Amino acid sequence: QVQMVESGGGVVQAGGSLRLSCVASGRTLINVDMGWYRQAPGKEREFVAMTRWSLRGYNREYAHSAKDRFTISRDNAGDATYLEMNRLTPGGTNIYYCNVRIPGPIPVSCWGQGPRDTVSS
Repeated sequence: QVQMVESGGGVVQAGGSLRLSCVASGRTLINVDMGWYRQAPGKEREFVAMTRWSLRGYNREYAHSAKDRFTISRDNAGDATYLEMNRLTPGGTNIYYCNVRIPGPIPVSCWGQGPRDTVSS
């Protein structure tokens, strides 16, 4: 249905930055929501940021922990989303999953494989 190619994970020191990319294909994507979730070992997957489609353009939403440090963006064609993460805090390894949510009577959620980032103290 929807294929996603993610990139940008890595190892960074506390206070550093990382930029994640997710390029999707497989259908028209301009009117879908695209964003990011993350999961730490032994913990549940949690919301990070999302671009939500509307007739007036994409609205951006952030988790409280991501506000003021992370920036999500979307390309004009709607098929890619990027997450700029700054002032990263020590927290071990997280897997960041790209998420595509296709609207409809029954919304469909698609997940990427997840680039891994490790922030060391």
